Amino acid sequence: MSRRVVVTGLGAVTPIGNNVNDFWESVKKGKVGIAPITKFDTSDYKAHLGAEVKDFDPTSVIDKKDARRMESFAQYAVVAAKEALDDSGLDMEKEDPFMVGVSVGCGIGSLQCVQANYKRLMEKGPNRVAPLMIPMLISNMAAGNISIQFGLKGKNIDVVTACASGNHNIGEGFRTIQYGDADVMLAGGAESAIVELGLAGFTGLNALNTTDDPARASIPFDVDRSGFVMGEGAGIIVLEELEHAKARGAHIYAEIVGYGATSDAHHLTAPIEDGSGDAKAIEFAIKDAGIRPEEIDYINAHGTSTHMNDAFETKAIKLAMGDAAYKCKVSSTKSMVGHLLGAAGGVEAIASVKSIEEGFVHGNIGLLNQDPECDLDCPKEGVEMDVNVVLSNSLGFGGHNAVVIFKKYE
Repeated sequence: MSRRVVVTGLGAVTPIGNNVNDFWESVKKGKVGIAPITKFDTSDYKAHLGAEVKDFDPTSVIDKKDARRMESFAQYAVVAAKEALDDSGLDMEKEDPFMVGVSVGCGIGSLQCVQANYKRLMEKGPNRVAPLMIPMLISNMAAGNISIQFGLKGKNIDVVTACASGNHNIGEGFRTIQYGDADVMLAGGAESAIVELGLAGFTGLNALNTTDDPARASIPFDVDRSGFVMGEGAGIIVLEELEHAKARGAHIYAEIVGYGATSDAHHLTAPIEDGSGDAKAIEFAIKDAGIRPEEIDYINAHGTSTHMNDAFETKAIKLAMGDAAYKCKVSSTKSMVGHLLGAAGGVEAIASVKSIEEGFVHGNIGLLNQDPECDLDCPKEGVEMDVNVVLSNSLGFGGHNAVVIFKKYE
């Protein structure tokens, strides 16, 4: 029999709060963290808005020397992991470090590092490229640095599936504990790609909204949606085997009960039009959770605010759940924080777990005119309601689909 897995700690760095409490209070108020990009001059770019992390000081948690050896995505990951570990009350002095692992994804790694060192290479030659360029830019360094900082010697992985990375890492952390390969896993995602190269690359794909109105930039399920807004940050949760958590008197936020993963096998960037790939991942997660579709109270949607994603995701939900699709609330956290790419699933997992804990489903902030193609119950404002089961959905370039299901702990 597979072991039960619960959530015992939360940590966040987001465009609307650099810890879980500030993030969640902002979510409840419907605060939008989108504004003109400040990291560089966007005058020559079509897109000017981003959802940047604000007032972030890594040295509040990380030694200055260590912080200098981490790019921002890794700094966000370590700071969120510290909050999650502290929140969980886990005492590493009392744990077998080889049974505490990390499953934290990052979609891209550091484009900042690539860009700066390419410039140095072209202008000053190969001998002036930073000696630590490679270990600073590769995406597994979010997970690697968490392990190093906190002495976590168990399984350490970075599942890279673009914008599905966060959910895949939570799912793989869940499976690791179920199977007995760890008692505790820190799981989630981190990302920081708001840099000239990143903005230019996503603009070249026609993926970004080019409006200058922050209130109409990330508007999932709206008829006027026309692209996503780049966000950044990290979301880390502590997953723990139930008996292990009970034995040390841990606070249990929720139970993670289901995980489903599939591929569209269709296109580099576009989800499959009939929603069949994502639908099957949803079906697998529901079956894994041992629940009926009717039991799902809330879906935290991928909801990127691109025309294709929101329409095809709606089709997927209906294909997987039938009539039950119309009986649950559906909202996208990206309406407030933009698209955190590899970190999205991690931050959205925190929103999902907090929804269960507090009986509150956030709205689709900025939604004015719901697209008839996206005809599910997508509230515009927050709703206070009993939340027992939440399904969190993620899709990634390459056709990756990842679904996790959280349930009120009983």
